[in-house]
Amino acid sequence: MNKFIKIGIAAIIIVVAAYVYYYITLPPINIHSPGFWFFIFGALIVSTIIVGITTANVSRNGHRNPGPMFKNKLIFIFLGATGAVAGIYIIGSILSSPLINAKKYQQLLTIEDHNFQEDIKEISYKEIPILDKDSAILLGSRKMGSMVEYVSQFEVSNNYTQINFQGTPVRVTPLKYGNTVKWLTNRSQGIPAYIKIDMTTQEVELVKLKEGIKYSDSEHFGRNIYRYLRFNYPTYIFDSISFEINDEGIPYWVFPVKEYTIGLFGGQTIGRVVLVNAITGEHFDYAVEDAPKWIDRVFSAELLITLYDYYGTLKHGYWNSVFGQRDALQTTDGYNYIALEDDVWVYTGVTSVGRDESNVGFVMMNQRTAETRYYPISGAEEYSAMASAEGQVQHLNYRATFPLILNIGGEPTYFIALKDAAGLVKKYAMVNIEQYQIVAIGDSVSQCEKTYLELMSTSGISVTDISTLPKITGKISKIAEGVVDGNSHYFILLENSTEIFDVEVVDYVEIIKYNVGDIITFTYSAGTDLNTVLSIE
Repeated sequence: MNKFIKIGIAAIIIVVAAYVYYYITLPPINIHSPGFWFFIFGALIVSTIIVGITTANVSRNGHRNPGPMFKNKLIFIFLGATGAVAGIYIIGSILSSPLINAKKYQQLLTIEDHNFQEDIKEISYKEIPILDKDSAILLGSRKMGSMVEYVSQFEVSNNYTQINFQGTPVRVTPLKYGNTVKWLTNRSQGIPAYIKIDMTTQEVELVKLKEGIKYSDSEHFGRNIYRYLRFNYPTYIFDSISFEINDEGIPYWVFPVKEYTIGLFGGQTIGRVVLVNAITGEHFDYAVEDAPKWIDRVFSAELLITLYDYYGTLKHGYWNSVFGQRDALQTTDGYNYIALEDDVWVYTGVTSVGRDESNVGFVMMNQRTAETRYYPISGAEEYSAMASAEGQVQHLNYRATFPLILNIGGEPTYFIALKDAAGLVKKYAMVNIEQYQIVAIGDSVSQCEKTYLELMSTSGISVTDISTLPKITGKISKIAEGVVDGNSHYFILLENSTEIFDVEVVDYVEIIKYNVGDIITFTYSAGTDLNTVLSIE
């Protein structure tokens, strides 16, 4: 066969193989992406093999003659290019590492000292997010199992993103096609709904859409969300995707775009964010500072924690972070989310590198802007607090979730949900951060809060005086009874107010003596939808 024909055949095979690999793996065409260099390296290796096979001579007896193949100039060109790519990647990785650039890594995140009492205001227990992701997944699966018209064709995705929706912390996740056959039969209409879970009330809602979701990670070919974005933004290096809804409840995919600020592969942060309307496929490209305010997750929790660990461990250079570790601080092993100032913040404790089971403070990091606040409050490390809470119910074998940090009675407090073996929340705990032997357990959040305030008072800790809370006197116009978390509640309306007052019967059993038309006086904690009654006169 003619030499040029052989080379042409080799080129076609290489191009087809490269396109198939690119279509499946979707590496960004960007020199800052390690995936791009692996793609080039792999393509050169495969090309070398294909060129060697297609240009080798064949002897008269039908056997290949390997001698001329190794004298082929193309082989040496491909081998040289492969070695050059490998060399650039190795050298670039070293020159981009914290070993060479410790000071630059340490300055990737700006930390501001803040006052806990000023930033973290006391909130009604009705505003406390009591579910973690595992509990949300469990509730979402149960809700899906009850939707007969959908359960045979769709499943619940595990992409549960915590966001603030109209001032309420919720988790949202789309449905996904059950399998390839169900995708074929339903793709023209798209995915018909997503699930929204209120993290404070545990209410689960299947939100049905007028038009189905056409672009998702359970789609195939051009409507697969990753492939769709890659072909529209071939040079962007995307961070982990999240599913969110805007203030009108329209579903979007949020794609943060990585930016490398140190050398070839180092100093990762987020420079831009791409939004994709999950229904129409319409996409928008923003700089981080220009992105819509309803977006809650631009910086992932893992990235923010990594950036803080660089800040805490590299203060005195790289080698100090490995050996001497003077003044070296790092985040604790877990994290949780806090709704604050209409954004979602990542909370985690800060401890010494030696991990002495105590925290020197904690940080909150804004997932939209990366603003980071440090609170110098020393006390129990989160897992110590979790162990204290579990110790109070050890006979029940309940397991503690990673805590939230709240302001209860003016004191920084760990709030912990306690779950049984089935993953259901059964009790709640509050643990004082500075004095973690003060542990309150309750069957409801309000009961737990009441016990906790009493424990702090008896331990000599000054707490918020109930006399400073709002009080109202009026004639009862309506009483309704309900059950919340297995406890009886009376919901009461007064003639002189449009507010709803929530009385937990187990705490204020005398409420059963009152009827419509009676005069009553409440001291209460104001909430978004309900006011929590804290005393009855």
